[in-house]
Amino acid sequence: MLVNHRLLLTRVRCKCRHYRKYLSSKANLAEIEVPFSNGTKLKLTSGRYARFADGACVATLGNTSVLSTVVSKAKQSSSNFLPLVVDYRQKAAAAGRIPTNFLRKELGPTDREVLTSRVIDRSLRPLFPYNYNFDTQIVCNMLAVDGTNLPETVAINAASTALALSDVPWNGPIGAVRLGHIDNEIIVNPTRRDLEESTLNLIVAAASGNLVVMLEGSAKDILQQDLLKAIKLGTKEAQNIVRSIEKLQKDYGKMKREYETQTALEQSIVDSVQTLSSMKIREILSDHNHDKLSRDNAISELRQTVMNQLRETEADLNQLQDCFNTNLRQIFRQLIFETDTRCDGRHLDELRKINCEVSLYEPLHGSALFQRGQTQVLCTVAFDSPESALKMDPLTMITSGIKEKNFFLHYEFPSYATGEVGRSGPAGRREVGHGALAERGLMPVVPQQPFTVRLTAEVLESNGSSSMASVCGGSLALLDAGVPLSAPAAGVAIGLVSTPDERGHVADYRILTDLLGIEDYMGDMDFKVAGTKKGITALQADIKIPGLPLRVVMESVQKACDAKSKIIDIMNQCIDKPRQDRKESMPVLEEMEVEPHKRAKLLGVGGTNLKRLYLETGVQISPIDENKYAVFAPSECAMSEARTRLARWLSAESVPQLEFGAIYTAKVVEVRDNGVLVTLYPGMSPALLHNTQLDHRKILHPSALGLEVGSEIQVKYFGRDPVSGQARLSRKVITSPPPPHVRKLDKS
Repeated sequence: MLVNHRLLLTRVRCKCRHYRKYLSSKANLAEIEVPFSNGTKLKLTSGRYARFADGACVATLGNTSVLSTVVSKAKQSSSNFLPLVVDYRQKAAAAGRIPTNFLRKELGPTDREVLTSRVIDRSLRPLFPYNYNFDTQIVCNMLAVDGTNLPETVAINAASTALALSDVPWNGPIGAVRLGHIDNEIIVNPTRRDLEESTLNLIVAAASGNLVVMLEGSAKDILQQDLLKAIKLGTKEAQNIVRSIEKLQKDYGKMKREYETQTALEQSIVDSVQTLSSMKIREILSDHNHDKLSRDNAISELRQTVMNQLRETEADLNQLQDCFNTNLRQIFRQLIFETDTRCDGRHLDELRKINCEVSLYEPLHGSALFQRGQTQVLCTVAFDSPESALKMDPLTMITSGIKEKNFFLHYEFPSYATGEVGRSGPAGRREVGHGALAERGLMPVVPQQPFTVRLTAEVLESNGSSSMASVCGGSLALLDAGVPLSAPAAGVAIGLVSTPDERGHVADYRILTDLLGIEDYMGDMDFKVAGTKKGITALQADIKIPGLPLRVVMESVQKACDAKSKIIDIMNQCIDKPRQDRKESMPVLEEMEVEPHKRAKLLGVGGTNLKRLYLETGVQISPIDENKYAVFAPSECAMSEARTRLARWLSAESVPQLEFGAIYTAKVVEVRDNGVLVTLYPGMSPALLHNTQLDHRKILHPSALGLEVGSEIQVKYFGRDPVSGQARLSRKVITSPPPPHVRKLDKS
């Protein structure tokens, strides 16, 4: 009877899809090492962890390991796009640390986690099938971090392997490599310390056939030829990873699942949509008098008209709209190929009209308005005390080596920038990503400042490339604030429309300079490049097709460098050097020395003096070393008031010059068990005369010498203690020692 129960239990378990997946994956332990040209190795392991997931892989570089899992629902989503979610989490336990928040556990994602999640998403998304609309989630958990090898590329390669080994339809794999540039040499997989000396921090993700899928990086004004050299090398190194993952997939990968797609519309209905809309679409897109709103409204009205005329058909409304949008996209791209002219009348390399203004509001430390076409960004600069620097979380410190930032950029994209109604609240993933990109574009040209500098970029109107407009406006605002930039910086977005060959690769293409919003939506690429006239400071490539040939990437970089030079020339007509005249609202930072014995007078009881000074005047005082303090005031007026208060506190009494080794009359003001507190002159802070300095004999309490409050004694002055600043006094050295006790011998 017991055997029958076991057989029944076994049959029930085998009916479970997850249990079957578990049993099959136990036998599929897979492991491979990928060598790089610099001698480092990437280890990929699958089949050991997370076996209920559709795919899982642990990638290890050095002692940094990341587990990536992928799960995709079997039921199709109602959306008409791929609902892909990527979550990358940095676990404090991976570094042997405990989170520093109140609950001592991981809470919401940090900015670094959000940025890494976006990098992984942008690397993987282009290779999913066009009609695969199933909810898919990729989770990357940091298992261990050594503080030397950075985890971002490790996570991308782990996710690529997990997808390749899973049954989820995906046209990968891809490989990701980080590159640095030190002493005119390209470094593959640079360590954290290497990046401190490197002029480049670039991540290249590439598919087989040397097709670039994603670029993300920052640089210290690197030259164009050095950047292109790094992209080529990164693409070449990524092929080793791709070939290794393909080998794992061949030996251990699951068969890709078959999935249902929506039934295609009848050809007669497709022909009707094209007949009713094509001519009108061409008229709208060829009318260069349209701006963003009027063009969008005209297309929306046409779409609604076509839907109303085809309402009697049995076709699904969503399918009809998708058919209309597909026809719109095809005609939009055809017009560019046919005329080499864009929907706003510009040629392929032509910039939109640019307007710049600075010093918009007098109370602001620096301000600028940058308008490019219908993209408008207001940038403001605020200086604050060094104590206001942005502190990094412990895991970010370990992985990046940055403890705090005294220059940072915050990017805001309110819903009214596109004429919509939306939520207001903390920055979302898009805002965090765009702000980080604009910050990387400006950071190399901002010198070390005595203040903390916060640059705010608020998008007031958006019709494409608002992050690069933030770089331009931010550069103008910093110059208006008097920040001595090493060179003005600007940014531009480069787009692409292409036609594929029979293999799906790019056959013919057109590169678009200074991307419009509709060109971003209808096109194949959004390649953002920021930098000075000399070089490049930041880049980010969002590629929407399964990879770009290197020749297209090289040409895009060249177009971007030409465009940003033209933009900087226009910006220089507004302001080309830091403001020299000082605004009344500008903050003041000074240093002052305070003798150790006066610290108590500066601080007050429990630091009340400094707290009251900050609340009433906004002046902050922070220690630099033992005797020096930094005094930050929000304005010259506040600093003047602070000087008056500090002078009153520190010179409240006339302090006589005491002579080292001289003897003075001291007055006892308090009797303690360990000694007496005495003063040498009125208003002096009491100094402790310890029991050991009262007499040559051992004194357990001052009362043994008849000392009480008000008693006067002679003491010798030996200067002030270099640490506490208290006077060093002694009564013992000026009193005679007792005569030695002579014991008489008994002669008997």
